[in-house]
This record gives sequence, structure tokens and C-alpha cells, in this order.
Amino acid sequence: MSRVRQPPLVTGISPNEGAPWTKVTIRGENLGTGPADLIGLSICGHNCLLTAEWMSASKIVCRVGPAKDNKGQIIVCTKSGGPGTSTVSFKVLKPERIGILDQSAVWVDEMNYYDMRTDRNKGISPLSLRPANPLGIDIDKGKVPHKDLEGMFPGMSGDFTSENFSATWYLIENHSSTSFEHLRTAAGHLKKQATQKNEGSLAYVKGGLSTFFEAQDALSAIHQKLESDGTEKVEGSMTQSLENILNRASDTADALFQEVLGRKDRADSTRNALNVLQRFKFLFNLPLNIERNIHKGEYDVVINDYEKAKSLFGNTEVPVFKKVYEEVETRIGALRSLLLGKLLETPSTLHDQKRYIRYLSDLHASGDPAWQCISAQHQWILQLMQNARDQQGEARTVVSRLNFRRGSSFQTPRDDSWPGGGPQQLQFVERLTDVVISQLPNFWKLWISYVNGSLFSETGEKSGQVEKSKKNARQRQSDFKRMIEEVVQRLVLLLRGCLLPTSLPEIQLRLYGGWDNTPPLSGAHLTQAIHTIRLCHEALSALEIPNDLLQVIQDMLLELRVHCLLTTLQHTTEGVKRLADREDWIVDNEGITSLPAQFEQCVVQMLQSLKEPLECKPNEISILQLEAIQDQASELFVRIMKVFIGCLEELSMKTEGDLETSHISSDLSSPDLFSNTYEDFKPTPEQRLLIILSNCHYLEKHTFLNLAHHLETHGFTGTEHILSVSMEAVRKLDAGVFESYIELKADPIVGSLEPGIYAGYFDWKDCLPPTGVRSYLKEALVNIITVHAEVFSISKELVPRVCSRIIEAVAEEMSRLMQCVSSFSKNGALQARLEISALSDAISVYLTSESRGSFKQALEPLPQLHSGADKKLLEELLNKFKSSMHLQLSCFTPASSHPVKR
Repeated sequence: MSRVRQPPLVTGISPNEGAPWTKVTIRGENLGTGPADLIGLSICGHNCLLTAEWMSASKIVCRVGPAKDNKGQIIVCTKSGGPGTSTVSFKVLKPERIGILDQSAVWVDEMNYYDMRTDRNKGISPLSLRPANPLGIDIDKGKVPHKDLEGMFPGMSGDFTSENFSATWYLIENHSSTSFEHLRTAAGHLKKQATQKNEGSLAYVKGGLSTFFEAQDALSAIHQKLESDGTEKVEGSMTQSLENILNRASDTADALFQEVLGRKDRADSTRNALNVLQRFKFLFNLPLNIERNIHKGEYDVVINDYEKAKSLFGNTEVPVFKKVYEEVETRIGALRSLLLGKLLETPSTLHDQKRYIRYLSDLHASGDPAWQCISAQHQWILQLMQNARDQQGEARTVVSRLNFRRGSSFQTPRDDSWPGGGPQQLQFVERLTDVVISQLPNFWKLWISYVNGSLFSETGEKSGQVEKSKKNARQRQSDFKRMIEEVVQRLVLLLRGCLLPTSLPEIQLRLYGGWDNTPPLSGAHLTQAIHTIRLCHEALSALEIPNDLLQVIQDMLLELRVHCLLTTLQHTTEGVKRLADREDWIVDNEGITSLPAQFEQCVVQMLQSLKEPLECKPNEISILQLEAIQDQASELFVRIMKVFIGCLEELSMKTEGDLETSHISSDLSSPDLFSNTYEDFKPTPEQRLLIILSNCHYLEKHTFLNLAHHLETHGFTGTEHILSVSMEAVRKLDAGVFESYIELKADPIVGSLEPGIYAGYFDWKDCLPPTGVRSYLKEALVNIITVHAEVFSISKELVPRVCSRIIEAVAEEMSRLMQCVSSFSKNGALQARLEISALSDAISVYLTSESRGSFKQALEPLPQLHSGADKKLLEELLNKFKSSMHLQLSCFTPASSHPVKR
């Protein structure tokens, strides 16, 4: 099944505004697999496919048409992806027309000015020699600059009286906004004019019939008059006068004829000279014809005439012919110089270069014009690359001056960016790769044509020129290889100076660097630079350039991918450090704040951003297979984990003054349990410790495991080491925070036991019979219940751990106090057994082996109960205590451990 391509997405256009027919560069993604895949392109609703030039899958160059909408989107449609979308827009500017009396900063053509009164363009002079409107419809002068039209139609003209008239030029210039119906009407008008022109001669004859008849009548009248005068024999008649005139005319004619016969030899000589001129007028007119055809750009005609003249008169010994032929050679020499200049002129298209090379070859130019063109193109590409660097350097200078004028470095633009958007380094990379992608393919194709001889014969037929070209190409193959190598090396050096300055020696850094005053690129920008360079490498590989010449680009890409990986990890570390400032202390049902989720999201997003650098294109090496890089990445990941754990530790040690008012969710099912809980409050140090404990537990059980899975999915090795170190660090933090919380909560409870036992000078040896559990024990239980409620409000998962540890401390203290009593009376022993039993029974759900052992040790100093009455009394008092404390002790039952609904 073929892979479905994504629809085109336009993400940028430069410039983003301009007049109609402005040349723009469109950038985006999935813009087609080739020129044939591009089937639609519209800007502001106007179809621009006719002028579109597909450059790559991320770049299209075209001209904006006369769109009616002032502002609109750029929509690209391809065969493979269908219609696309756009995230940017283009604004069509409508420049105002300039009247004859208006001031203007630019030269205005006054031959066709705009009349405000009639709202039409009209000639400035009624004596204008320009012909009338041939289409017979209103002329609507477009907004296309004359220079753009000359660039679109080189060598042509929009004046239909010119020999190089272009109908397309005329329509764009005079009828760019005319509707199709009006143009159809104009076509009919042209046909009508042509028909009238053909019928003009016949109409002229028909119109002159009356004059012809009048002339015939006059001649008939004269004839009749002469016949009537012939009958008269008087002197002075019209007939006699006419006879005399005719006789004199005859005599004069005879005299002239005799004079002509006398000059017969000279007339024959003149006639022979005229015959020679007529017979060889091709040669005599050739210098002038050469000049005219050169001016018209018809070089093929010049070459054909020259070849004909050379074959006929190249070896002539006739002085006249020899002199004219020398003049022809002089003109042809000037043509060779002209064509060589045009050939070496840059920029130039591959088609024009081939054409000029063929012309020079046909004219037998000295040297090797094709190799001269290749050398000039090579220098032109190097100059364009240097210009890109110089222009970016000027941009940095301008930005630095602006920042200096602002008076403070704290007011510099974000990312020190160029007005076009994005960091300057990234814009330089795009500009530099555009130069290579746009120029190097034609340079390579020119060399291929030079090698296979197609520069001189498109049909591939063998000739002396083709064989000579192939021979020269074989001799200069190593020279061309050095040219390609120099271009690629220059590209890599400029990219290294911009993106990897530390990889260059000091000498090369001075030549190709100069980015010291710009901030370093982030991981996202480095990723975009990698994508751009990869597109450039793919474009060069498609030309079948040898891989050994492109290996330097692969080597630089490998270092850049490693640099991007390490930079992204370092920047992520800095971002994780700032997570502590984003803690809001709002807990969810599991007692977890948003901090662990933010940390996990931060790392996951970082891994997703590394997809491009970690991805292996053909002939690339996986950077994760490099042991040194894997070790560095593992250490940086460990550092990220430790930094986040350090954030938790920092939060646990902050004082109340360091915290801002936060919100904690404590919507318990029993709102009376915590009467002083409000929606807005500042968490106490104890509550913060509990939240940190809950977050540590979540990190250990979920977050770190999820991150380890993501690392393995993205191809990272050593996740076991990262996970073990992270687990050890978070457990260490958990133990420290837990001990701090237990110390804060257990010490007051344990410390209140001994004063409570001996309150009122109580003596175990001399005391009254027990009537119930004393107040000190109830207070201790209430304090434990308070701790239970506090922990439960944060995380029910922590309740068993915290309560068990506090009860261990209480049991240990009770054991110590009982063992310190020297002796017990009967009532004292019964009272002690009652209180120890009441305490152990109340908190039995949280008893551990240590706390059970402590309670057992506390009962050992007490004498055993042998009397049934004492056992019965003890049982009654225990039941009484449990009944009176039933509501308070209900929190220790297993049912209270169910999660509360929030």
C-alpha cells in the first residue's frame, strides 16, 4: 500500500506584502515531490501556477498576480497531498496612480499619463505617433513595473509596432484586469478589422467608378472636337498646332537619343557594375545585416550568414570582396566578445549558458568557452555564499547599533533575531543552503552537458566539437572535482562557523565565524538547522554527486546532531530547575501535585524534540551507538533527575515566609473533620513535608518508570543505570523528609506521656482502684488522630506508614516508662494494664512487630491478674473506654482507609 503523504502546509512567505507581479518565496512542508506534483497555487484567490517554480519540498518561487482581495492566504495543491492550508497571509498593495502635476520621487513615463477628469490613460500630445487601440476596448493599465515585464519577457516589447512584439506583454500591461468576455469581444474586433483590410482595395475601386466614367466622357469630347477641327483648313487650328508640337517633340527625342547612343559604353559599364552589386548584394549588405541581427538578438541568423559568406568568400582574391569580408570578420570578432561577455555574466540560466556556448563554438571562438563558463559559475557560487555571510554580518552590526542606542543590553530583541523572524544563525543557514540548492544543480548539469557533449549537439550526434568537448572534459575532470569540493568545503566551514564554532581552528574561525555576539541556539533551533541541512544534502545527493565529496556534510551533521542532543539536555536541566517556582501545592485525589506531571511532560517534550536529531537518514550513523555520546547523555539524564529531586528537597526546606499563598484541595467527605480548612491557605511545614513525601512516592512508582520506558522507546541505552540512580536519590530524599515529619509529630506526643502519667503526684504504689482510662492517654490518642487526619487529607497511602511509625515511638516510650517503675500496687498494676491494653487495642490496625514487642515489654513488669473480679473489671473498663471514644477511634478502623470522593 502506498504511503499517504500529508497535505501541503505553508508556514512562511517572503516578502509578505507587495504589488501585483511581485516575486515571492513560499516556504512550508510537503509542498510536492517535484514540479509535476504541483497542480495548484493561489495567492489571495488568484491562480499563480503559471509563474510557479518548484524548488524543493519546502520551497516554491512564484509571482503574485493581480489579486482582487487585498489580503488572503497562500494555498498549495499537490497530486500527492491534495489541497493544503496556510498559517500565513499575503497583502497585495495597491499603489496610487500619479497624475501629470503630482510630485513623485521616481521617474514617471509622461508618454502615457493618467487624466483625473476622464479617469483614463491618454497621450500627452495629440500628435502622438502611437497607433489607436487595436482591441477596441478600454485600456486598463496594470500595476506591473516595467522592469518586471522586461525580466519576464527578455528581448521582447509590449509595443505592437515593434518587431519583437509580445502579445502576452501587451495584455498584462494594458488589460491585466479585463474580463474574459471583454477579451472575447476584442478578439472579434480584431477579426473584423482584418476583414475590412482585405476588402479595402475592392472598396477603393468601387468608390472611384464615377471618376473613371467622367474621365472617359472628357476624352470622348476631346476626340469629337479634334474630328470637327480637322475639316477646317485655316491656319492656327487646333490640329495644326498639335502637329507642330509633335514634330518638335520628335526632333528633341532624336537629339537625346543620339546623345544616349554616344554614351553607350559608359552605360554598359554602369549596367555591369549594377549587375555585380545585384548578384553579390548578400556580401555587400552582410556587415549591416550582422549589426541589425545582433541588435535584435538573432544570433542564429548571423552565424548562418557568416558560415555562408566564409564558404563563398573566405579565400577570395578579389580586392573588393576581400575588403568587405574583412569588415565581416571584424563584426564577427565583436560578436564573439559580446557572446563571451554574456556567457560569463551572472546570474544566468542553464539554457542561456548552453545557447551562448553553442554560438561561440559555431563562431570558432578561441579557447574553451564551456570551461570558462564553468569556472565563472564556480566563482559566482562562492561569491554568493560569501555575500550571504557578509549580509548577515551587516545585519548583526545594525542590530548591535540599535541595541547600543537603546542604552541597555536588557532591551535587546528576543533571541537577537533578524526582522524576518527567528535567530540570525538560523536565517543564515537557510539563506546559505538556498544558495547552494538553487545554484549547484545548474552548475552540475552544465558539467554533465560538457562531459557528454550535449552542449554542442542536443541530438547526441557525433561531431568534431563533441569529441573535442569530451576530450577536454576528461582532462579537466580533476579540476572540476576540486571545484565541487571547494564549494562543499566552503558550505561546511560557514555552517560550522555559525553552528559549531568550537570545531574550527582559530584561523578558520576568524574567516568563517563572527557569531560571538549572538546568543547560542536552543535545541529547537538546532533541530530546525539540522532539518534544513539535511534537505540540502538530499538535494545534492539527488544530483548523483559522488558520496566522497558530500561526506564532509555527513560528518558535520553527525557533530551537529550530537551538539543538539547535549544542548537540549542541558537546556532541559535549566528548565527543570525552574519547576520549583511553579509548585502550586494543589493536590489531587492521590495526594499528588502537578509538579511530577510537569516534570514528566518536560522530559517527554524534550525527547519528542530530539526525534529529528536522533533519526538516522540513509548513510547516517546513529549517535546513540557512540559509546562516549551515550555515556554523556546518560549522565545528563541522571543530572536532570537529580535536579528535579533537588527541587523537591528545596521545597521541603523552605520556610513559611518563602512561600506564597497557595490552594490545597481538601474536600473531604466529612467536612467537620478539619474545621479550620479553607480553600485558600498557606501550607504548614508539616503539610509541605507530606506533599513532598507523596510526590516522592509517585516518582518512584510511576514517573521514573514512565520516563525509563520513553527513553528505551527513543533508543537510549543505560536506562537501568539512570533508573537505579534516580530511585536511590528519591528514596534518600523520602527517608530524610519522612524522618523530619516523624520528628515533628512524634516527639510532642511521646514527650507528653510521662508528665501525663504522673500528673497530680500519681504513684503506682499507692493509688485508688481504676475507674477508667486517664486523660493523658486520651490526649495522646487525640494527637495521633490529629496526625492521622492531617496525613489522610494529603494522601491516604501515607497513613499506615506515618501512624505505624508514631505508634512505634509511643509504644517504645510506654515500655520505657513501665520498666522504670520499681513496683506496682494491685490497683496500680490494674491501672497500668488498663491503659496499655486500651492504647494497643485502639491502634491495633497500625501495630507492627516492633510496636507489639514494645507493648509486650511494657506488660512484663506488671503482676499477673489472678482474680476473676479484676479481669471482669478490666474488661468492663475497656469496653467503657471504647464506647466513649467510639467516634474518635473510628478513624483507626479499616473502613476509614477507603479513598474519599473529591
